[in-house]
Amino acid sequence: MSPSSNNQTGAARAASNAYRKASGQSGPDWSLLERYLPLVKGIVSRMKIYFPASVDMDDLYSIGISGLITAVRRCDPDKTQSFASYAALRVRGAILDELRKLDWMPRSDRVLAKKLHRIINDLEQNLRRPATEEEAAQAMDMGVGEYRRLLDTIRPITFISLDSSPGGEGEGEGHAVHEVVADETLPDARDDAERKETVALLRERIQQLPDMPRKVLMMYYYEGMRLAEIADVFGLTESRICQIHSQAVISLRSYLDRVSQA
Repeated sequence: MSPSSNNQTGAARAASNAYRKASGQSGPDWSLLERYLPLVKGIVSRMKIYFPASVDMDDLYSIGISGLITAVRRCDPDKTQSFASYAALRVRGAILDELRKLDWMPRSDRVLAKKLHRIINDLEQNLRRPATEEEAAQAMDMGVGEYRRLLDTIRPITFISLDSSPGGEGEGEGHAVHEVVADETLPDARDDAERKETVALLRERIQQLPDMPRKVLMMYYYEGMRLAEIADVFGLTESRICQIHSQAVISLRSYLDRVSQA
């Protein structure tokens, strides 16, 4: 077992023991936490695409465990059909909250991220289709290589933006999807209809993307493939797959913004 695995296991047990002492409960809760630790590890592994290399994955794992503990504490078995789904939302939400708190990105990069979002939005309105990397780079007055480095830099902002509700621009505005879904205990017809409409719009727009980004999104989100696996399929690096993913996400977000404002 690697030192990283030992650290993760130790963090998991420490968090679980702390929860048992605080709650005054033992057997069932400990068993539930232990059973769903692989879920936390899987979510952290998939979400690392949205974090810079400087972020410690063990720290994210600990944050994910805190989300799992929250799920165990707040889950109502009578109102929750699937604990796994509920726990996944809580774990993902805890990690997203941490991502929002991190402020490693210089203001100049944030300005560039907003500029890119605006330019792609205008570009796609004129083209009436998703823009390519080459077209976006030209509109940004950059070379393709420089543009791809920008995609790597703004990757976390790109993810948070897509996770926000349509029409929100940046952090703190509107409600993130996980914040709405995670605490729901009763169905809401209006929200359900809005989600279905958004999914339908995204599905339609994804089909309009160029072949490569469309396949990357399908493999990552629908087939559950890891970045390394997708990279192997196309004979590319993981970094290049991340860039393709970021470009596609920005395009989808811009499309949802335009639709919500229409």
